[in-house]
Amino acid sequence: MRSPVTGIVTLIILFVILIVAYSSVFTVQQTEQALVVRLGEPVKTVTEPGLNFKLPFVDTVISIDKRILDLENPSQEVIASDQKRLVVDAFARYRIKNALQFYQSVGSIQAANLQLTTLLNSGLRRVLGEVTLIQVVRDQREALMARIRTQLDHEADNYGIQVVDVRIRRADLPDQNSQAVYQRMKTERQREAAEFRAQGNQKAQEIKSNADREATVIVAEANSKAEQIRGEGDAERNRLFAEAYGKDPDFFSFYRSMTAYETGLKSNDTRFLLRPDSDFFKFFGAASGKPAAPAAAAAKP
Repeated sequence: MRSPVTGIVTLIILFVILIVAYSSVFTVQQTEQALVVRLGEPVKTVTEPGLNFKLPFVDTVISIDKRILDLENPSQEVIASDQKRLVVDAFARYRIKNALQFYQSVGSIQAANLQLTTLLNSGLRRVLGEVTLIQVVRDQREALMARIRTQLDHEADNYGIQVVDVRIRRADLPDQNSQAVYQRMKTERQREAAEFRAQGNQKAQEIKSNADREATVIVAEANSKAEQIRGEGDAERNRLFAEAYGKDPDFFSFYRSMTAYETGLKSNDTRFLLRPDSDFFKFFGAASGKPAAPAAAAAKP
């Protein structure tokens, strides 16, 4: 029969074996790489995912992310070559390509971010300080970002880091400069608007003057034509009157008198101071317009 002590010892040995076995293996995930450190000294680097072995209680496994990491850089003020101040908001993406070199140089992602932020700001000032504002904002933005990425990648290579991309999210004037530029643009637009209004008013005055001159010419020509037609009508009328008078003087005299009555004896304007035997009323006394023949002289006694 077994002793109880033997069973307990066996359980302790099995437990120790399990602990040693558990401490001898480690797993590397697909999104990370592992650095095995033995008593403070790096031993090996594991980049492939899976199950791996190490010395228990002696080796330490340090996991390092091998995904593409983001570096958010705070806005920086940069002076361009034309002495224009720019507020640049940029960011970078990088990955750790050499875990051992990364561990020996910076040690952690937080420290790497601080170091890369310094390098990125230095690269921004160096590259953007060689070009003008227009080149940064519009003309050479892609090329400038490529230059900054190349320089930053070259400097980050000393830390086992590969810079994948650098982007300038925003490059603009400082707020006070933007307000001054906006005010200057506003003043310039107001000046152009006033100039356009002045040109419009001048053009309107020219058009109005031309129209008034043409209207005056048209009215003068119309009056001249009217006077000419009126003169021709008066001449024709006089000719007809003369012809009518030559054919029948009595009828012509009657017609002229009727016309004079129609013109002179208007409504509410018929007061005349004339002698009753005036020639004006000669057709009122006789239809022929001639005075009645005097009575035959009295027979001589």
